[in-house]
Amino acid sequence: MKAHLLLLPLTALVLTPASADAQSLSQRTAQTDLPLTGPRAAMQIEHVDLAIAVLPDRRRIEGDSSYRLTASEALDELALDLDPRYNVTAVSIDGVELAADAYANPRGILTMRLPSAATAGDTINLRIQYEGSPHVARNAPWDGGIVWSQSNGQPWIATAFQGEGCDMLWPCIDNSAHRLGSIDTMWTVPTGLTATGNGRLVSEVDNGDGTTTFHWTARDPSNYGIVLQIGPYELSEQMYESRFGNTIPIQFWHLPESRKEARALVREMATYLDFFESTIGPYPFGDEKAGIVETPHLGMEHQTINAYGNRFRPDPLGYDWLLQHEFAHEWFANQLTHASINHMWLHEGIGTWMQPLYLGWMHGEMYYTSEMWRQRRGIRSQVPLVSPEGELPDYNDEAAGWGSDIYAKGAWVMHTMRYLVGEEALFPALTQLTYGTTSPVPGEIRPVSRTTDDFRVILGEMTGEDLNWFFDAYFYQADLPRLNVEQSGRTVAFEWVTPSEYAFEMPLEVRVNGSNRTLMMTGGRGEIELPDENAHFLPDPDNQILMYDEAIARWQESR
Repeated sequence: MKAHLLLLPLTALVLTPASADAQSLSQRTAQTDLPLTGPRAAMQIEHVDLAIAVLPDRRRIEGDSSYRLTASEALDELALDLDPRYNVTAVSIDGVELAADAYANPRGILTMRLPSAATAGDTINLRIQYEGSPHVARNAPWDGGIVWSQSNGQPWIATAFQGEGCDMLWPCIDNSAHRLGSIDTMWTVPTGLTATGNGRLVSEVDNGDGTTTFHWTARDPSNYGIVLQIGPYELSEQMYESRFGNTIPIQFWHLPESRKEARALVREMATYLDFFESTIGPYPFGDEKAGIVETPHLGMEHQTINAYGNRFRPDPLGYDWLLQHEFAHEWFANQLTHASINHMWLHEGIGTWMQPLYLGWMHGEMYYTSEMWRQRRGIRSQVPLVSPEGELPDYNDEAAGWGSDIYAKGAWVMHTMRYLVGEEALFPALTQLTYGTTSPVPGEIRPVSRTTDDFRVILGEMTGEDLNWFFDAYFYQADLPRLNVEQSGRTVAFEWVTPSEYAFEMPLEVRVNGSNRTLMMTGGRGEIELPDENAHFLPDPDNQILMYDEAIARWQESR
């Protein structure tokens, strides 16, 4: 991941293909977002009760999961993704325990034969009991799994599953397009430890046998965001009074030695909330919490309980880049979820653009500009930002660079889009994209599933313009637009060149002797007359357009 660190230490993964580093995983479990087919495509998980007992001394878990399912078409069997390392000890459907030969999980997809066929609209109650040792992460969060660590001699445990998916921990539909209606998680851990969770804490019960059960409830959770994060935690919290009239608890579970730094970070979190709510819209999960938990790995955007392992490092920009980036995902990943992994830039690119945007909002335009320039150096553009449907992009292919472009190039496309359409169109379009409305109201917000083309349609409606030329050039073509410049005497001709079938009609500002003028570039071409043939001129003087840069290309090749 060294090349990616040029941009920032990335904290969210996409596809982890089967490789030498993942041989202990089945091929299916090592992948996520495989196409929804068969029974997995024919049912909706309405609610899950997921109880897991964690046994740190044995590095094992014991799981008991119950589901309320709705069939969307006729079914004679059910199927869920589950790492085959787990031993499934019992399965029951509508209260009837299945015979051992009625279910099987040889390769990572647990199939269960229904006692009687279901028809569309039927409700099915399913219970699965299982046990085993979760896959141990080799380098969380990039190489996912469970982390068995210690803090001052006590267990400190975390999981990170985005790259490989929810099936590393529990039986689920491992596809980001499938959202649960709701989930209740019951984490049982040795007494003295705290088990954090998604959503709201319902109860904490001492079982009288040396264990304590923490019961959490959450609505609309993302599958990979259901995680175990356990440790000898203390809680620092602050109530945030939202501009939308509701009160949001900011809660940070941290190690005791981190108390001072954690309290400062909670106060900083309040500025993030103010920025995102004023720029995009209401915090989507204000009825639950804005949660953080200190983890032994770097971080991950788990819904309402963001993993944080940046060790409170000082930053000359005056903020914690990791926490701000992960918190952006509450809007761009957990609220707005890509319809398929090919559109992952919607999470990472918009989320990454929120960092310079926040810095400019907090400290001024120089901070925004300097951060955009830092990101610009990491853009590779070897492959399209949005892969063709049916082709799963490889996050870890450094030569292709897709796994870093979804961050930096995605952010720069947003930067250029801001120049093209203006904030008065772009920010309402982002709100519409994120919530499905331009007037979101706390308590009425539910997640939406989006594609890049959804964004094009929304932005086109906001501007009244056909933006096919923009979206095709930046998202569906690998090469960046190039600007050809030819001078003949006092006349300077400019031409945009892209592999797109559409003329690239990006307006171009040109500075001549200190004064700016704008060329509309109809058909991708435009020209200006200089006051004399020696006059100094500079296209795109404020660096607002993402285009090929020969100096950056040479620098990248030299590394």
